[in-house]
Amino acid sequence: MAALATGDIHCLVQEESSVQHLPTPSSSVSSDRQKAAQFVKEAERIRRQVEKLERERTLSVQKRTNSWTDVSAELGDYEKLLEDERNTEKMNLQKQLANIHNGVRKFQRQLTDVKPTPELIEKLKEIMSEVEISINNLKQKQRLCFEELLKEEKTCRQEINAYEKKIENWSIAVKSDPRVPSAATVKFKCLNLSRDLPAEVRALESFLQKTGGPYGGWDQYDHQAFLKVWTKHSGRAAYRTEAKLYLPGKTLEEIQQHEEWHQELIDLQDRKREAIQRWKACRQQQRQTRIQSQEGAEEAKRREEEAKSQVQQHKTEEERREAKQRLEEWREEKRRREEQEEEQRLAEEIYKRRQAKEERRRQLEVKLTVEEQLRLRTEEKEEEERRRRDEEQREMDERRREAAKGIKRFQDRDLHKVVVKVQEKQLREHQEEEREKRVAAKLKEKVEGHVSRDSSRLTRPTKGWEERLKHVGPSGGGPVLQMFHRAVPTWRQGL
Repeated sequence: MAALATGDIHCLVQEESSVQHLPTPSSSVSSDRQKAAQFVKEAERIRRQVEKLERERTLSVQKRTNSWTDVSAELGDYEKLLEDERNTEKMNLQKQLANIHNGVRKFQRQLTDVKPTPELIEKLKEIMSEVEISINNLKQKQRLCFEELLKEEKTCRQEINAYEKKIENWSIAVKSDPRVPSAATVKFKCLNLSRDLPAEVRALESFLQKTGGPYGGWDQYDHQAFLKVWTKHSGRAAYRTEAKLYLPGKTLEEIQQHEEWHQELIDLQDRKREAIQRWKACRQQQRQTRIQSQEGAEEAKRREEEAKSQVQQHKTEEERREAKQRLEEWREEKRRREEQEEEQRLAEEIYKRRQAKEERRRQLEVKLTVEEQLRLRTEEKEEEERRRRDEEQREMDERRREAAKGIKRFQDRDLHKVVVKVQEKQLREHQEEEREKRVAAKLKEKVEGHVSRDSSRLTRPTKGWEERLKHVGPSGGGPVLQMFHRAVPTWRQGL
């Protein structure tokens, strides 16, 4: 079905685009073209994906044909049946598309080289409405077909998941649970419980124990697949052919035996349900009887409690009166005690006020005494300060006089020292002048001596040179090639 829908999408899109290419606004035409192009791209992608999946399925079937001969034959027959259905539907779809295409061509021929008249417009409207109805019907059929395919795909996916889980459970080893009680304990408990159960319940339990549990000796997934097909066909014999496809490991005889076992299980379950309903009704009746007896006992108990409550109420009222009388006496006693406490408080307050007044008077006297003492002490301090200042003034005058005398004495001493220093300085200056005169006279005598000129001194060697020549060895007897002289500054050259 998917391949059929994918292969004919292009034709449907072309017909729709032909109808949509009628005179319309430019914006709607461009949007429709974009949608059509996008739809064609998506259809092409789906077609390639379907082809890829078909190739993979073919290869997988070819690989498994050798090991599963009978299953592969059934799968081939079923695939051939599906192929025939797909081809038939494809032909029907092509016929519908051809009708739509013819209607569009007819509409286009009516538009070529004709004059617009009311009859022509009506005819064009009829043709457009027929084409539009055909397209809408085709779309609706395809939509329903796709929905059915989606449902079948979902069902197949669920069945595949169930088979995968079943295969995974085959590979998992059964582990013993330490919390499961021993067989002897379970058997003992079952025996104890079976005594209180109805006969129908015990019959169902024994039937399940004899026939292999709640699945009749089958695997859980096989039993669920059987129930699914059996429920789908409402138990009719036609279900066995389809059940054989879901249960490839079971024969028709085994499926029939399992059906008989399931029918008996349903009968026993119905009996068990009816027995449980009767047991519940009996229990309800017993409960009603027990409730009525309990209500009678509660009524008698309530009347007894009412009598006790009346006696208790009288007793409570008597106790309330006595308590009220004691409360009044306690209030009167409290009032007298409060009055006495108030009188005592007033007396204590008067006494405290008197004590406070006496204390303030005493404090005032102490304050006056202290102020008087402070005044006398202040006067004594002021007198003492005045005498001290007078004494300090006298001492200061005395020190001033002594200082004046000392200053006078020091001034005389300093004056004498200054005179002595001046005299010493003048004496030294006089001696220095005499010494300089003696030195000048000696220098003058030396300078004024008569010395004759000797021109040969210019060419005579100096003492230093003569000393140098004394130490020259045999190798120094040759002519002097170079004589070193003291350097002459540039500013003295040429003078």
